[in-house]
Amino acid sequence: MYKIKLQQFEGPLDLLLFFIRRHEIDIYDIPIAMITKEFLEYVQLMKQLDLTVASDFILMAATLMQIKVRMLLPREIDEKGEEVDPRADLVAALLEYRKYKEMAEELSYFESEQRKRNFRGNFDSDYKDESVDLKTLMKNVTIYDLMRCFKAALDKLPPIAVHQIKKVNITIEEQMEFIFDKLNKKDELHFLEIVEEMKEKIRIIVTIIALLELIKMGRIGLKESERFNDFLIYSTNNG
Repeated sequence: MYKIKLQQFEGPLDLLLFFIRRHEIDIYDIPIAMITKEFLEYVQLMKQLDLTVASDFILMAATLMQIKVRMLLPREIDEKGEEVDPRADLVAALLEYRKYKEMAEELSYFESEQRKRNFRGNFDSDYKDESVDLKTLMKNVTIYDLMRCFKAALDKLPPIAVHQIKKVNITIEEQMEFIFDKLNKKDELHFLEIVEEMKEKIRIIVTIIALLELIKMGRIGLKESERFNDFLIYSTNNG
């Protein structure tokens, strides 16, 4: 049984920093309306995936909506007669978080480098894991991009007026073969192209898990597409 766990973001501030970097936004001049929309989409997607939405994400969503409302109202004036920016506390929190995040990344880098210099005895006889370079196989495609594409695929499903319990017999192995059958006919495939005929939510979920398994095995890769909310899948011909 597979459990989907989002480890891409350590908390709401981490997610906000991702959006800011993604859109190359000035952290001192955050477009609250756009950031709030994307943040709420992410939280809603977590709910659609039946993931537990942490209370700090819900609190941040409420904070962003409050800031958005305050941005529409006349600005408050402080004791010095200057306008109060409703985003000020959020910006300060983001700057503080970014500082500690960068420090943690530097410490992690130093630890990694130090591990390379302190070898165990009989190191040459140890098993060496020839791991797949996921950064190469997922060219500019993040977990967030995969989730947006998943949501786009769900939006294309026909609405069901009456809820019926229906067991769908589908396995990850079957979907892996399904993907390769498609790749045998074309060098590259759009994700939405392979799920366009799927009518069940669970089938789309299993297909995404199959994609991630194939990437982990180094048999396929992903790259950006010119289409909105989509990405390209290609075979690496590794087995």
